[in-house]
Amino acid sequence: MLRSSTIFCSIRKIIMNRIRILSVLMAIPLTFVSTLTQAQSLVGGTTPLTVDRLYDSPALAGSSPRELKISPDGSRATFLVGRKDNQHFYDLWQMEVTNGKVSLLLDADKLQQGELSDEEKARRERQRIFGEGIMEYAWSDDGKALLIPASGKLYYYALADGKAKLLPTGDDFITDAKLSPKGHFVSYVQGQNLWLLDLATDKVTQLTKDGGGAIKNGMAEFVAQEEMGKMSGYWWAPDESAIAFNRVDETPVELVTRNEIYADGIKLTQQRYPYAGKPNVLIQLGVIALKDKRVKWVDLGKETDIYQPRAKWLPDSKHLSFEWQSRDQHNLDLRVVDVTANQAPVTLVHEHDDIWLNLNDNLNFLKNGDFIWTSERDGFSHIYLFDSKGKVKQQLTQGAWAVDSIDHVDEKAQWIYFTGRKDSDVEKHLYKVKFDGSGFTKLSAEAGMHSAVFADNKAIYLDYFDSLSQPPQISLHDDSGKRLAWVEENAVKPGHPLYDYAGLWQLPEFGTIKAEDGQRMHYRLFKPVNFDASKQYPVLVRVYGGPHAQLVTNSWSSQDYFTQYLLQQGFAVFQLDNRGSGHRGTKFEQVIYQHLGEAEVDDQKKGVDFLRTLPWVDSKRIAVYGHSYGGYMALMCLFKAPDYFAAAVSGAPVTDWSLYDTHYTERYLGNPATNAEGYRLSSVMPYVKNYQSGLLMYHGMADDNVLFENSTRVYKALQDDGKLFEVMTYPGSKHSMRGNKVKTHLYKTITDFLERKLK
Repeated sequence: MLRSSTIFCSIRKIIMNRIRILSVLMAIPLTFVSTLTQAQSLVGGTTPLTVDRLYDSPALAGSSPRELKISPDGSRATFLVGRKDNQHFYDLWQMEVTNGKVSLLLDADKLQQGELSDEEKARRERQRIFGEGIMEYAWSDDGKALLIPASGKLYYYALADGKAKLLPTGDDFITDAKLSPKGHFVSYVQGQNLWLLDLATDKVTQLTKDGGGAIKNGMAEFVAQEEMGKMSGYWWAPDESAIAFNRVDETPVELVTRNEIYADGIKLTQQRYPYAGKPNVLIQLGVIALKDKRVKWVDLGKETDIYQPRAKWLPDSKHLSFEWQSRDQHNLDLRVVDVTANQAPVTLVHEHDDIWLNLNDNLNFLKNGDFIWTSERDGFSHIYLFDSKGKVKQQLTQGAWAVDSIDHVDEKAQWIYFTGRKDSDVEKHLYKVKFDGSGFTKLSAEAGMHSAVFADNKAIYLDYFDSLSQPPQISLHDDSGKRLAWVEENAVKPGHPLYDYAGLWQLPEFGTIKAEDGQRMHYRLFKPVNFDASKQYPVLVRVYGGPHAQLVTNSWSSQDYFTQYLLQQGFAVFQLDNRGSGHRGTKFEQVIYQHLGEAEVDDQKKGVDFLRTLPWVDSKRIAVYGHSYGGYMALMCLFKAPDYFAAAVSGAPVTDWSLYDTHYTERYLGNPATNAEGYRLSSVMPYVKNYQSGLLMYHGMADDNVLFENSTRVYKALQDDGKLFEVMTYPGSKHSMRGNKVKTHLYKTITDFLERKLK
């Protein structure tokens, strides 16, 4: 929160002068504190947090609906809400747009609840969703019914009679169910094949026959789900005449036998895991006509070692677009094929980058043949309008800031609605711009993070907003940005789960530090509760540091609950988004190419150099903590800069990049056959010998993403060197460490470790 009083400005000048003097003395390339926010509390009670309360029910964030949608006719907003006694058990709620009335639409207890299939469990892990009850749903095109998957079954809920009908899909588990565009059919994947159910007759038809074993039809492969954000492997034509689908052959991928260790036993699991440099799946793109059930295969070219990350039909239902990406991720084509003719696909857009190309979901075809596409060709993600032949008609946004996503295209009024970072790198706002580049307007008002969900046929949208001082709120707006109604105001007032604790909630100071190459890096610094400038405090550096991610934002996050707990225990918490992290353009992100853990660690050291200039920081009591890429960073910081960090907590780290998957690893390091030295120097292993003391590692023992072997390699190396360290393993836990009991135990373990090492 900014303050503008004369006294505060004077204090700020004194602080700034002191920091500049110290930075010169210590040769630290500091910029100024751009958004100096005094640590202060929200309005509320002063009950201290406990680790047991952090993730208990009801959720501290209050009612935080997910899966926001607006019915096709714009008459109601729908969303999933966790229960007060179990925040991870979701029911379906609605708000009537005309009168603002909020009510329960469907109680999840009315649906069959049971164990999920392994495939669905894996898919949810890839989606990073966790819970029970209703987890997803889809509206019919006419807005009169909903399709609801639950525990491997399918329900069709008609609004007119208020009943959930169990669809006759058989006893086997189903996944990735969809309503057809006009609502006549339901499609789904069962037994690794694509199936169709006619809603008028309940007739079930198996569309593909050869699925099973290494063959998967209508499914996205592991690396596509985990790294490309591709959660489905089939797509309906708008007129329901055909379905495009992927046929994936996993035969070339190495079959890995893993031990998934659970509390009550060990499960041997065979997983086809595409290690960096090793073979990927063979992928085909087919189109099956519903009239005769015949499949026509799309020519993807002679090169088979490729990725096919996206597919989308054009409005005419005759043309199918798909993205073709080279294995090295230097080339990305948008290609279109006429599925009614025997013609080769045509390339509309060719993107090339000598370093790498990022994927996005921002393709929109217009009825006149033009299309909208975002590209980073000028160094930042921006919106371009192309004609039907693939020629750029106009760049619609520009500048040293990034577009996040295109959220809605209104062809009639010729407006594009999108979210981006034009106003601040650490906030996300909603904007609109005309097809000709005119009329650029900011629609969102509150400082923080905004995401929008638009109605298909009405000029209204839902704004999902949160900030450091406001848990998620949902409001209904018109196309000018005017708020029409609250769906969930979620005000922190008496009765709100956070209220009793809000008086001790701390807001951070924001600022920037210059990296070695002069680029600005944003940081957040949280001071302890009851801060006393005459004392010295231990500091925990919370890090992620990897591509696409961003920790330093003005946003609400359940990950910050543990930060708030630590602040009440007398720790300060510091976060720095080093070079390589997201939403800052390609120059900032691509610094890490072909050598991970170098620029990132150097930048985190700059952050510690800054902390050392603060008289209230005890420079001998600074620790680092991270999970996943952050776990990797914690190890690299401790091993490469032991004079900077007294201790480290490393969660589920990649320790040797040859153990991680193709699409992610090769994007940043290239192929190990051509960059062997880059892989060696990016691994944790060469630096283990530098370890002195103060390490806690933890890992889920059923992790199918960052395999447990990553941690055991470090365990063995440290043991061989006779070095002492601490380990906590979690039976049955996957990479995301889901579940209240797991999280509670984990944070108690980390707190105990930090108390012993830093106090």
